[in-house]
Amino acid sequence: MKKRENILETKFPSLSRNESLARSLVSAFIMQSDPTVSELSDIKCAVSEAVTNSIVHGYKEQSGTIYMRIESSSDRIIKIEIRDKGCGIENIETAMQPLYTSDPEGERSGMGFTVMETFCDKVRVVSKKGKGTKVVLIKKLSPKEL
Repeated sequence: MKKRENILETKFPSLSRNESLARSLVSAFIMQSDPTVSELSDIKCAVSEAVTNSIVHGYKEQSGTIYMRIESSSDRIIKIEIRDKGCGIENIETAMQPLYTSDPEGERSGMGFTVMETFCDKVRVVSKKGKGTKVVLIKKLSPKEL
């Protein structure tokens, strides 16, 4: 990542209605970098999945805070970190498998991490049981048209 151009840090309660807030914030921030419609859509979808995971799996039936940091750089790389202080993920490798869900009785498809990996160039997950999870999404935007 080259020189940082801009950074936004925010936090919000782990309420389902704040998932759309996170998407809107990311969208407004990234628009400054003039992404394609497809790139913008991809990033919003990945952020939606990461925030939803924090709300549904990280905090489960309790409330907490979700932290989001968005960074853009001069080489058109967007880096988004979504972090919670929830229950953490016991086995990240298993959790990232398509169709795996920690809530098989619920309505979850187990495709959250797969969606994030599909729409981003890189996804990194760091988690500690009982301490929380951080998801890092990296997307390289296409070169600007002159």
